[in-house]
Amino acid sequence: MAIEHILFGTYTKRVSKGIYVADFDTESGQLSNQNLVAELGSPTYLALSKANKLYAVDKGDGEGGVAVYDYKDGHATLQQEVLTEGAAPAYVAVDESRQLVYTGNYHKGTLDVYAIAENGNLALTDSYQSEGKGPRPEQEGTHVHFSNLTPDNRVVVADLGADKVLTFDVSSEGKLALVATFNTEAGFGPRHIRFSPDGQYAYLLGELSSKLSVLKYHEDGSFTLLQTVLMIPENWDAHNGGAAIYVSKDGRFIYTSNRGHNSIAVFAVKADGAAVEHMQWVSTEGDFPRDFALNPEENYLVAANQNTDNVSVYSRNGDTGKLSLVQKDFAIPEAIRVLFV
Repeated sequence: MAIEHILFGTYTKRVSKGIYVADFDTESGQLSNQNLVAELGSPTYLALSKANKLYAVDKGDGEGGVAVYDYKDGHATLQQEVLTEGAAPAYVAVDESRQLVYTGNYHKGTLDVYAIAENGNLALTDSYQSEGKGPRPEQEGTHVHFSNLTPDNRVVVADLGADKVLTFDVSSEGKLALVATFNTEAGFGPRHIRFSPDGQYAYLLGELSSKLSVLKYHEDGSFTLLQTVLMIPENWDAHNGGAAIYVSKDGRFIYTSNRGHNSIAVFAVKADGAAVEHMQWVSTEGDFPRDFALNPEENYLVAANQNTDNVSVYSRNGDTGKLSLVQKDFAIPEAIRVLFV
C-alpha cells in the first residue's frame, strides 16, 4: 500500500494542542495514526515550502503571526516565531520563485509580505492596509481572508469585509504595487479564490452570500464578472458560510465547502472555464467544515469538521467529478486546514 501524509491545522480553543499529522492509505482511502507534531496556538492555516519549511499561523499572549518549522519525516522543529501585537493571520502562502511568504490578516485587514532567508526564516518586506466595509454585520470593516499567487505570478487578495478582490504586482524584493481592484456585489463576502489551469478564469467563493462567482482574468490583473451561482439549496434558510474552494488539475470540476449546510458542493466547469453548473452536495458527516483537500492523485477528497473534531474521506470519480463517502469519524480536534505533504 502507498501511504501519504496529511498535516492538519487547527484551532486550539477547546481540545486541540496544535498541528497534527495522519497517515493516508491511497488504496483503501483510510486515515490512521493521528499524532501531534507541533504544539502552538491556533495554527489555523499552514503552508509547506519545497525546502520543507512549514509556515503556520501562530497565536499567543495577545500576539499573532507566523511560526517557522523545519519539517522532516513527520517531525516539526520550531526555528522561528514572527509575532506582532494583535490578531493572527488567516492565510499563509509560499512564493517559491521569489522566495517570499504572504499572509492575509482577517482582523487587521492587511496583506503582509516576508522574505525567506536561506535557512527558511522570515523577515517582513512590505505590508498593505486594505480599507472599506460592506452591508452585512460581519462587514463592519476590512477583512483580508486570502492572499496567494495568480497564474501570472501576481498576488491576489480577497477582502471579505470590503467586498473587494485586489491584485498586486510584487517585486523580487517583496514590495507591493496595487494594479487592480474588483468589486463584488454588496454583501458577497469574498473569502477564497482559485484559477482555471490555463489562467483565463477565476472562481471566487463568497462566505457571507454562499455564492460562487466565475470571473474572467485579464492580463492587467483585473477581473470581469461572468456568472454567479448558489453553493447551497435555494430553500436553505439556516445559517451557512462558504469556506474553501479547490479546482481539479484538469480544470473540469470545482469543489467548495459549506459551514452550516455542512456539505461539499461539486460543480462541473462548462464553456472552457467560463461557466459552472452544480452537480452534487455530499454531507461532510460533521459540523462546520472549513478546509478540505484533494490528494495529489485527486482520486480522494479529505474534509475536516471543526466543531465535531472529525475528518471525512471521499473517493472521487475523475470522469464525473462526483464524491462517495469512504470514511468518517476519524478524530482530529478542532480541525481546519488539510494539507497533503
